[in-house]
Amino acid sequence: MKTSSEGIAIIKKFEGCRLTSYQDQAGVWTIGYGTTTAAGLGPVTKGQCITQEQADEWLITSLVKYENTVRGGCTVSPSQNQFDAMVSLCYNIGQPAFLRSSVLRKHNAKDFKGAAESFVLWNKAGGIANRGLTRRRIFEEALYARSNVSISEPVPTQSAVIVQPARPSLWQRLFRKA
Repeated sequence: MKTSSEGIAIIKKFEGCRLTSYQDQAGVWTIGYGTTTAAGLGPVTKGQCITQEQADEWLITSLVKYENTVRGGCTVSPSQNQFDAMVSLCYNIGQPAFLRSSVLRKHNAKDFKGAAESFVLWNKAGGIANRGLTRRRIFEEALYARSNVSISEPVPTQSAVIVQPARPSLWQRLFRKA
């Protein structure tokens, strides 16, 4: 199983693309679609610049590593949406964290509801809850939990609700009109 084109679109949407390196909220040098040195494509350093083509290529190349981690970690075969959601999570939090996550543990125990609800636990950067990561996790939760989620629609914003999450009160708090 590979990440679908819609799964790649989710990662691109949430990661955003920056062609000049920057330090993320945890202080890690990052470039392109959230590519770090941990992706295994070489060091990401201060002042580094890449082209849009390189950013796209690096994302696709680095996804193989995260797809392999998700496939290797799953003892229960995931649906395409479950796989895409878990690859998005793994790409964002890293392989070691994904492999010890309650998302994977509950998925393998066939506790799919519990696995979906565990995505939001991974909403911190540098130990601090982050609104953007919380939005991403809620979207991943909804994608994982529902086979009919459309991920080709725009990412939920404060003024639009695209999908219904497992915990509407959290969703409503995050996406109410300002």
